[in-house]
Amino acid sequence: MHKARGPDWGNARSRPRRGGAPRFRSAAGGDSVGGQPSGGGQDAGPRRAEPPNRPKPAGGGRQSYAAIDLGTNNCRLLIARPSGENFTVIDAFSRVVRLGEGIAQTGRLSDQAMERTMAALRVCAEKLMRRNVFLARSVATEACRRAVNGAEFIERVRRETGIALDIISAREEARLAVLGCHVLLEEGRGPAMIFDIGGGSTELVLIESTDTVPRILDWQSVPWGVVSLTETCGGEGNSLEDRLARYRHMHSLVSESFAGFARRTQATRADAGSLGALRLLGTSGTVTTLASLHLELPQYDRRAVDGLIVPASSMRDISTRLSSMSIEERRQVNCIGRERADLVVAGCAILESILDLWPAHRLGVADRGIREGILRSLISSHGHGERLQPKARDIRANQP
Repeated sequence: MHKARGPDWGNARSRPRRGGAPRFRSAAGGDSVGGQPSGGGQDAGPRRAEPPNRPKPAGGGRQSYAAIDLGTNNCRLLIARPSGENFTVIDAFSRVVRLGEGIAQTGRLSDQAMERTMAALRVCAEKLMRRNVFLARSVATEACRRAVNGAEFIERVRRETGIALDIISAREEARLAVLGCHVLLEEGRGPAMIFDIGGGSTELVLIESTDTVPRILDWQSVPWGVVSLTETCGGEGNSLEDRLARYRHMHSLVSESFAGFARRTQATRADAGSLGALRLLGTSGTVTTLASLHLELPQYDRRAVDGLIVPASSMRDISTRLSSMSIEERRQVNCIGRERADLVVAGCAILESILDLWPAHRLGVADRGIREGILRSLISSHGHGERLQPKARDIRANQP
């Protein structure tokens, strides 16, 4: 059990400064990844969180930047200031909103899910205002990509909160996740795998390490996340046999969706194994929760989990144990509770499918991802922290 090396993360206090509600407009020099314009929504790119003619705050290093990641299950905000080669987080917010609840059955965002999400985004808008954010980028992922009323909801968010969400492509989602967490990948030779298990989709990214940021060799996004897989596979049943059969079905569905990617990367996987131990890094609530159980933490502690290296066998053992438990039993487990009890089994099935595909002996755990990737891009593209290295080079893209 080890901690991978990564940038220092500090906390700084800042006196809130009141002002008008944030107004967002497109900023010059939008975010780019791999030397290409960022994909996704019609107006993808960072948003300046200030009126056009407002002077920049004195002392460029005091400017704050923000990233919002609206996923299928969570709404997350991070606000930071440049700090040498890295950045210092000055405010953060995360709330389970389950925006994608019911999409597997209806294809739409439900009224209840949208109301939960609006409440969270109003908190985010207030924080953007209080922290005097200079530049922000807000993205929405699989739930809004899939829902027939996703674009309508994005417009409502803009109208009621001033937050202009971009519905980004799966490819950009994968790139931002890699950019945000690759510093925690174990040192080594040859290709490595980074993955992100979300609420509505899972991204796999095969990368090659370089002296700066990794090159993306291949990638895949599948429409299985902890929410979509849970809803598709229905209830858990009343017996151990029912639960285990459901878990096997989950594992089979995910493995089938990975099959093409597994074939494409078979030779690369063999080559990587010949150069040393396979390297694997995961960013998701699933891997951080299971890492907490591995450490037997009484409650979640990001400082203990972010950058942890865990034996893959331990993650498999925990997954097997959780898949056999009833939802009532899982609710009593530290670091799971009521909030994750119904979704964690789907996450375990996805994780085990990934471990089958890329059979590393050790798994790196990252409590960072898209938000951090956005912040590194924003800060670097506006003249701060030259070594933040925002651009991940993509030499093969297999998804639209």
